[in-house]
Parts: sequence; C-alpha cells; structure tokens
Amino acid sequence: MDIGLQIPDFTWPNGASMLGPELAAVARTADEAGFGYLAVMDHFFQISVVGPTENDMLEAYTTLGFLAAHSERAKLLTVISGVHYREPGLLAKAVTTLDVLSGGRAMLGIGAGWNEEESRGLGFPFPPLAERFERLEETVRYMLQMWSADDGPFAGKHYQADRLLNVPQALSRPHPPIMIGGGGERKTLRLVAQYAQACNLFNTPDLEHKLDVLRQHCDTVGRDYDEITKTVYQPLDPGANGEKTQQLIDELGRLHGLGVQVAIGSVPDVQQLDRLQRIGTDVIPVAAAF
Repeated sequence: MDIGLQIPDFTWPNGASMLGPELAAVARTADEAGFGYLAVMDHFFQISVVGPTENDMLEAYTTLGFLAAHSERAKLLTVISGVHYREPGLLAKAVTTLDVLSGGRAMLGIGAGWNEEESRGLGFPFPPLAERFERLEETVRYMLQMWSADDGPFAGKHYQADRLLNVPQALSRPHPPIMIGGGGERKTLRLVAQYAQACNLFNTPDLEHKLDVLRQHCDTVGRDYDEITKTVYQPLDPGANGEKTQQLIDELGRLHGLGVQVAIGSVPDVQQLDRLQRIGTDVIPVAAAF
C-alpha cells in the first residue's frame, strides 16, 4: 500500500512570508520519507471542514510546480480539481507542463466540483450539477485527445476547439494518469470505469459498497477492475509523540483488505516535519508490506 500527502491548509504560524521555505521543506521531507504522492486541494477559498473561508489558500498548479522543484520521486496532483475552474485546453497545458518539468510525475485529479461560494465569490461560472458532469466527461475526452497524436479539432456540446496542439507532449506514457474523484454511483464511478486510471473515495462506512459499484461499472463497459488504482482520502495522524501510530496502521490495513491501494491525506502541523518523518519511519514501511 502506498501513502500520499495532501496539504489542505496554508495558514501556518510563521505567516505567508515563510510559506515558500517551509513548503519546500515539507516537500523534501515527504519525498525523502517515502510518500508516493504530493497533493494539494484545488480551491481558491478555504473550505469549511478545514478552516475559515478567509484562511490562506494557494493556487493549485502553481503550488504543484513549486513542489515539483523540491521533490524527486513523488507523483504530483490535485485532490481534486473542479472541472469548471479551467478551460480544458488550459488544464491540459498545466498538467502537461507539470509532467514535463517534473520528469513525468504529474497526474490529473479531476471531478465535477462543488464549492459554489468560491465560484460566485471570484466570478467563476458554476453550472448546474448535471452540466458539470457533462463538462467533466467532455474535458476528459478533450485532454485524452491532447495527449494523443491527434491534433485535430474538438467538437463537443460545451467545448469547441480548432486544433488541439500540445507540444511538448507529456513524458508520462501513454499520458499522465487520470484520477476521477468522488463516489457518485450513477455518474462518477461510471466515468472512472470508462476513462480513469485511479479513483478517489472517502473512507466512509459505504466504501466497500462504492468499490462494488465501481466493479459493476467496469463489468458493464468491459474494463478490468484491477487496472484502476483505488485511492482513499484518509487523514494521516500518528500523534504528536507517535501514540496513534498503531491505530493508523490498523486502519490502513483494514483499507488494504477492502482493496484500497493508496491512502492520501493530510498530516497535522505538517510544517513541523516531525510527523512526516515518523510516518516515513514507522508507517510507510509497514504499509508497503501489506
């Protein structure tokens, strides 16, 4: 089982002037500790489950480029980009650029999006949910074409383009892996089965059921269920002094038993580095042996 770090909060004690060097240290430490993924949220306002709306929030793809420069091995992604935040051509160029400059470590994390407050606040369009799902499928098809040898036009219901030229191409082959986030049983998990290399689900009581639904969608579209990497959002807290380490290992073992291959989550007080180091020493080697 692999472990990934997601950084959802940038309101750190030393303030914005120290975010650069402190975030660089987090990236280096996590990479050296063996975290397989470095991820950020794709939000412009802080979300309520993390902190007050007015808390510090960095733009996702600029931040991922910074993390790429201070790491060597970990995959880089958002968990998860809302489809309505960027036109698909811009998103494809951003992920491709990240992939090229990181040596082939980019992933596309994408979903239908949800945070109406920040969209209205900053003036982003916020289409109805059904339209966002239409746009999600079109965006994935658009990006797959941009990552192919076909630089012809694209004609969809919501997106039209004359030439999907993408040079340089991504280094990842056949393209940066696509992670579709969310547990919607009729649409989201169907899109995972049809297009994605990874899913991202929450660690909820119905997780096993969600995986069963994904398997059913794979059967319907003729996809090998085992081809899809199953990732779960799981907070990673070994405790300030390691007192929660075994509890965390036990939970990761339970998730692995359900078929989960990657746990991605936040670490409390991540800028202090000691919990990252403890996870690297006491948790990651155990999880890798599951």
